[in-house]
Amino acid sequence: MPSLKHEKLCLAPVAGVDEAGRGPLAGPVVAAAVILPAKGIPRGINDSKKLSAAERLRLHDRLQDCATVGIGIVEADEIDVLNIYWATMKAMTLAVEALGVAPGHVLVDGNRLPRWTHAATPLVSGDAISTSIAAASIVAKHTRDTIMLAHAESHPHYGWASNKGYGCAAHLAALREHGPTPLHRRSFRPVADAYLLL
Repeated sequence: MPSLKHEKLCLAPVAGVDEAGRGPLAGPVVAAAVILPAKGIPRGINDSKKLSAAERLRLHDRLQDCATVGIGIVEADEIDVLNIYWATMKAMTLAVEALGVAPGHVLVDGNRLPRWTHAATPLVSGDAISTSIAAASIVAKHTRDTIMLAHAESHPHYGWASNKGYGCAAHLAALREHGPTPLHRRSFRPVADAYLLL
């Protein structure tokens, strides 16, 4: 389980940052920044990938009530301009800016940091070892899943309600049959290949 070990070594307030949606063929990349409260941290915070959708929803709502939360979103068309790496860095920067307070330190999931002036530490597998990053992973994942569920209603052929835009077999088959939507990332190879079939 994640702990507060790394947070205790940093100047408060400490923000954990993580993203969701680097790999999908469609939809935005979403980052979240979370500053946990000094007391009353919700129980059960863990890497979002290890939680059920119901657990993520419960913890997301609790975190919105008790923590300081910022969210950054970069849409598919901007991903195509920046590339997914820089789009992710931008989403993380936007998330920290959206906190509304300047963190004393930022813990970031991964091995790279955005180009910012914040004191920060990258943590590989940070969502598994830092409670703040795990909290951010929950908020980012739930936020992105909610966005893709809404898009699934207006683009029913692609199965986004279940695959959230990832390139599963059903999504790839729908791309070949129906072509890409404006929400697809044109710079990603399967989507680019689908444009060639139009």
